[in-house]
Amino acid sequence: MKHRLYQIDAFTDTIFGGNPACVVPLDKWLPDEILLKIAKENAVAETAFFVDKGEKIHLRWFTPEIEMDLCGHATLATAHSLATILDYKKDKIVFETLSGDLIVKVENRRYKMDFPSRMPVVDILPLTVSKSLNIQPKETLKSRDYVLVYENEAEIRNVKIDRQLFDQINLDPGGVIVTAVGDNCDFVSRFFTPQASILEDPVTGSAHCSLIPFWAKRLNKKELYAQQVSARLGKLYCEDKGDRVIISGQAKTYSIGEFWTE
Repeated sequence: MKHRLYQIDAFTDTIFGGNPACVVPLDKWLPDEILLKIAKENAVAETAFFVDKGEKIHLRWFTPEIEMDLCGHATLATAHSLATILDYKKDKIVFETLSGDLIVKVENRRYKMDFPSRMPVVDILPLTVSKSLNIQPKETLKSRDYVLVYENEAEIRNVKIDRQLFDQINLDPGGVIVTAVGDNCDFVSRFFTPQASILEDPVTGSAHCSLIPFWAKRLNKKELYAQQVSARLGKLYCEDKGDRVIISGQAKTYSIGEFWTE
């Protein structure tokens, strides 16, 4: 059986920036074990699969290891594929997902994603995570992911992970966010996932479900500009809406292709 495949760089306005995601449109769902094998073969952080149901689009996300409950950059990549490749006519895309209905609008060449807010709360950093970090945070919080707050952007850029120690902890399906006030933006972050084939995710939209309410409160701002300062760099335009957050960004098409399953 032949399938279409789009590789999209999300949260960037340049090729080779942001976070690459693969997008696979389907007429009907394949078995989960096949979806996981496709995600492994694609070898990017996330592969998005969708089935157009008419009023809504059923969307699922797979890493090379597991199905995720929420993924921002692959949602943005799917919206970009629909709008620019598949000529989707509606100005509002409604995705049906494990995290409920997610709405994406296209405005001024940005994809505006309406996601649930996940305010992190104060927590204790697991000893294994602490030992794996070369720089210790000044605060530890947790929602789905651990949120580690640092003094400044330089510390975020200089954080290193001892992977042998880090991989001893199971945070499935979460990860560890390191964050601080930015030098040229409101806040910066990086994101790490233990036991994953890709240790550092280049840009993590879902992490901003926690980062936006935290920094909105800390900085007393409802609109924020964020950067995920991985090697590929991600640019995110954020709004705090109480129980929802708006995460916006651009995307670029890297490749369009086909693949086959038996």
